[in-house]
Amino acid sequence: MKAMKFFSACLFLLPFVSCTQVATNKGDAATEKRVEALLSKMTLEEKIGQMNQISSYGNIEDMSSLIKKGEVGSILNEIDPVRINALQRVAIEESRLGIPLLMARDVIHGFKTIFPIPLGQAASFNPQVAKDGARVAAIEASSVGIRWTFAPMIDIARDPRWGRIAEGCGEDTYLTSVMGAAMVEGFQGDSLNNPTSIAACPKHFVGYGAAEGGRDYNSTFIPERRLRNVYLPPFEAATKAGAATFMTSFNDNDGVPSTGNTFILKDVLRGEWGFDGLVVTDWASASEMISHGFAADPKEAAMKAVNAGVDMEMVSYTFVKELPELVKEGKVKESTIDEAVRNILRIKYRLGLFDNPYVDEKLSSTVMYAPSHLEAAKQAAVESAILLKNDKGILPLQSSVKTVAVVGPMANAPYEQLGTWVFDGEKNRTQTPLNAIKEMVGDKLQVIYEPGLAYSREKNPAGVAKAASAASRADVILAFVGEESILSGEAHCLADLDLQGDQKALIAALAKTGKPVVTVVMAGRPLTIGKEVEESAAVLYSFHPGTMGGPALADLLWGKAVPSGKTPVTFPKMVGQIPVYYAHNNTGRPATRNEVLLNDIAVEAGQTSLGCTSFYMDAGFDPLFPFGYGLSYTTFKYSNVKLSSAALKKNEVLTVTFDLENTGKYEGTEVAQLYVQDKVGSVTRPVKELKRFARVTLKPGEKKSVSFELPISELAFWNIDMAKVVEPGDFALWVASDSQSGENVFFKVID
Repeated sequence: MKAMKFFSACLFLLPFVSCTQVATNKGDAATEKRVEALLSKMTLEEKIGQMNQISSYGNIEDMSSLIKKGEVGSILNEIDPVRINALQRVAIEESRLGIPLLMARDVIHGFKTIFPIPLGQAASFNPQVAKDGARVAAIEASSVGIRWTFAPMIDIARDPRWGRIAEGCGEDTYLTSVMGAAMVEGFQGDSLNNPTSIAACPKHFVGYGAAEGGRDYNSTFIPERRLRNVYLPPFEAATKAGAATFMTSFNDNDGVPSTGNTFILKDVLRGEWGFDGLVVTDWASASEMISHGFAADPKEAAMKAVNAGVDMEMVSYTFVKELPELVKEGKVKESTIDEAVRNILRIKYRLGLFDNPYVDEKLSSTVMYAPSHLEAAKQAAVESAILLKNDKGILPLQSSVKTVAVVGPMANAPYEQLGTWVFDGEKNRTQTPLNAIKEMVGDKLQVIYEPGLAYSREKNPAGVAKAASAASRADVILAFVGEESILSGEAHCLADLDLQGDQKALIAALAKTGKPVVTVVMAGRPLTIGKEVEESAAVLYSFHPGTMGGPALADLLWGKAVPSGKTPVTFPKMVGQIPVYYAHNNTGRPATRNEVLLNDIAVEAGQTSLGCTSFYMDAGFDPLFPFGYGLSYTTFKYSNVKLSSAALKKNEVLTVTFDLENTGKYEGTEVAQLYVQDKVGSVTRPVKELKRFARVTLKPGEKKSVSFELPISELAFWNIDMAKVVEPGDFALWVASDSQSGENVFFKVID
């Protein structure tokens, strides 16, 4: 196996999509010839069989019977290489045409070696972290015979109540586009037919992250312009990166379920973007169109899905049961079936399955948890951790600290720190903070361990009191709190984002000891932790960090590593602020910050408007933490921002240069961010949009000149005429450490 390269604390100057290979090679005439030759031999039933994906079940004989008759094109959720080879052997040697099966699995942020959840990877603002994580996952998963994963999830999510925010890259279109493309490249490698490559499947197409009320499977109401400006770009970026497959989403948008949406599947995906890969439904999303009220019965559901542009159905069996009759009745053309099967066979040829359908049954034992995989996972966890507060430089912990108390339900929770979607992760291989701290400090200092709560939802006042009493003997208290893994992910939505159980009481009791409290949060989403932030001397946020989370956090706490993560999503103060995101429109009456807030209103105040602007009287003007926010153990200074020109044409490139200086005592990495605002448009534009970011590593006192190149073409948006254009006019630009910082400079775009 080639040595894998893992990068950290490097400078990334990022175009909208950075990709070096396109896996879906339309010019592959030899593959197309093979596809057509095989298609010409297939009966209608065999074609429809290729469009059927089943979930593996215990009785291999029953599955073999279906495979032998050509009624199965893909199997998901089988991870035993012996069984995979046995099923593949039936397809190759006992079915009439010998078409191999496509073996699939949800491999979201690791197979055995678990990386931080995708939201955590996004917090690194490092596409190499995402690419390396996907590459490790592909190497490990393919070693047992899996060649297709249902990832990356690149839904824009601006509502942390939605449990699946954990699976994506947060609220920002640009960040999600860059990270999602990197994941596609990692999963698919340099070539799909490499045995270590697995086909990526960007999901959920499209708009699922805008589920109403943050409730999973819910409807969305996204107008076309917003769909094109915000939600579609990450999928277009994934297409340009060579994504082999796409998955439709559960939601209906404005009344049309994605699985039956001709506009997104045919007009946009196929027509505008030229995608020639495979489109699969989400789990039973074809038959769920009946529950939506979009189809009367399974027959209509199959008809609408296939005619809309779906190629393969996941598990609900409406295609195999209903398509033969639908073709006979002329409601689905056989030519439509043929096109779907072309897309399926094309991917199987590109994956090399016809030439190499079997897997070495002993291979997996040589690749799982390889040292390079564990090191990459640890580095990802280091770079994804976000320092939210650090009063008086309590972190990193100094040599004067002789006793630490380790408390909280997440301190030694090997399963919970893995996060959501870890079907194959093994908790006995997880390295927890408690064990990592003990290994790091040895006999150099005393570690007092008293969890207080056995799990995050536990209510145990006696346990809280016991933990506080024990912690009072320490110099510093390390409190590990957060969410169990089951509290985020699919079907795990919450209306209350406070810490669960008695964790709030635990932090309050620890604060009352008078000892400095360092709170480490491991969770699958942003939580409303304002009170806990106030009570803590320092706060380190680690979106479920995976297998190597413990050593990564220990290194950060003791200064062997320096935090560099940034918030990939806005943290609300309270749930009532949701949706809250930085790239909002300005409204006709933006807040001036001179408004009267709730506690300042006089008793029996007159019925005045208190400002006539857009704000919450109780929450004020800001979130708890803005998008792109994150501290370091050192400090950085931005200066001397210069633009290559004050006026540019639409075909020109703006070069932005600035100086970045490390003004503190530690070597550190800053994620410099470039934001742009289109001041006036034919439709209202966001107050800021992220357009570039870079990881810049500096030694104490070091200053570097950094530059970004921004093609003016990337300022295009879908305008009032529903055309994607760059409109001339005035623009503001910021180079800053987060979405709320920095001084603006200005430039013009001219015709």
